[in-house]
Amino acid sequence: MEGEKKSSAAVSDVGAWAMNVISSVGIIMANKQLMSSNGYAFKFATTLTGFHFAVTAIVGIISNATGLSTSKHVPFWELLWFSVVANMSITGMNLSLMLNSVGFYQISKLSMIPVVCVMEWILHSKKYSKEVKLSVVIVVIGVGVCTVTDVKVNAKGFMCACVAVISTSLQQISIGSLQKKYSIGSFELLSKTTPIQAGSLLVLGPLIDYYLSGNLIFDYNFGPGAIMFILLSCSLAVFCNVSQYLCIGRFSAVSFQVLGHMKTVCVLVLGWVLFDSELTFKNIMGMMVAVVGMVVYSWAMELEKQVHAKTTIPHAKNSLTEEEFRLLERMESAPAKDPESGGTKVFES
Repeated sequence: MEGEKKSSAAVSDVGAWAMNVISSVGIIMANKQLMSSNGYAFKFATTLTGFHFAVTAIVGIISNATGLSTSKHVPFWELLWFSVVANMSITGMNLSLMLNSVGFYQISKLSMIPVVCVMEWILHSKKYSKEVKLSVVIVVIGVGVCTVTDVKVNAKGFMCACVAVISTSLQQISIGSLQKKYSIGSFELLSKTTPIQAGSLLVLGPLIDYYLSGNLIFDYNFGPGAIMFILLSCSLAVFCNVSQYLCIGRFSAVSFQVLGHMKTVCVLVLGWVLFDSELTFKNIMGMMVAVVGMVVYSWAMELEKQVHAKTTIPHAKNSLTEEEFRLLERMESAPAKDPESGGTKVFES
């Protein structure tokens, strides 16, 4: 019975990972076609994110209305605070990409793993083993080698990158914290936060996109092809958002960041296969190092689980034995009713 539970949990974990990887890589490919100059030149990334959250919110409302999911109470101020942090993350990332070089943008994304580790240590007193730290370093080096090229930075871009990294790390940590604090499922939490995020991004998104691109979304020509890719992007975003909350709820923000770099490797490979993007020897070597780091990370996390199990199970067994021992002592010393005679019966050793 216990083996069946473990195997079903493992299948669920793999399913959550697979859903996140497939949907995330799919949405990047769809957005590449939608937003590139060779595609449909839809330059409104922040507003598109608002569309993503709006569709996810509608799916959540339908799910709650039909009874497929249950709604639990979470204080509105916590939902509002979370939504503000999440929107700062999205805006900060877009501004960082616009104001900095692609190389520095990639470095800022790589810095999220150590930032998440430090923030979890500060906020939750979480500690990491040497093996986990080593694997994270290997992953960061590998992804850095295959993605970082030119590195140019300025004061405004650096400030936006700092805001993006801190807010993204805090958002991902908060997903797991809110789920544990209010015993709420990943989809239930998502359905509560997305309406706030959608409303704010649909209002502010066009203004932010105008600042970033110099174009108004109201002047864009929405042809059939562009609409089809927007709908595809929004559909994939539902799976991407749900799987993100699932993964962080099941594992941790650090694990989710490591998974994110695995998606980077997949995007590079698919870009080479589908869009004839250049794939150099440096890219290939970096990807191989990153994959080794991910394997080491998986091994290190499994090792941590085994060590944790060994330290917790004996203590639980000792506690249980003491309780049983006390119960036996009471049974030996205390008189009890004899069910047959109606009198008292003394337990004999």
